[in-house]
Amino acid sequence: MRKILNLIVAVLMFYACAEELIEKPDNLIPEDKMVTIIKDMAIVNAGKATNLGKLRENGIDPTSYIFKKYEIDSAQFVNSDRYYASKPLVYENMYKQVETELEDQRLKLEAEKKIRDSISQAAKVKKEVELKEKDSTSLKNVQQ
Repeated sequence: MRKILNLIVAVLMFYACAEELIEKPDNLIPEDKMVTIIKDMAIVNAGKATNLGKLRENGIDPTSYIFKKYEIDSAQFVNSDRYYASKPLVYENMYKQVETELEDQRLKLEAEKKIRDSISQAAKVKKEVELKEKDSTSLKNVQQ
């Protein structure tokens, strides 16, 4: 009797978990596009935190910019976000992908910065060497 009761509870839980809490919206943003939008929003929000004055100075509303860029509206974004949030495993995977893409982008930017810095440093050293050579040539001419 106990085994049957456990089986019934397990089956009911399985069906309850499989049930969709929120209906799929008609204008659902595809998962891959949603990941890209969320990533861009994270970047824009970081920009707002560091340069809000510059954004205001240039009349840029970051959220509107993202919606315009991806040709969506706020209701479509909210409905899609709510739908994906009702599926915790899907939502978690989306955010892990966002995190991975942001980390990859950070590493790429750091590598580019190192290259720019080393080029700048090499140019600085070259300039110093040229100045020393010029100075030593001037000294030789004065001594003669």
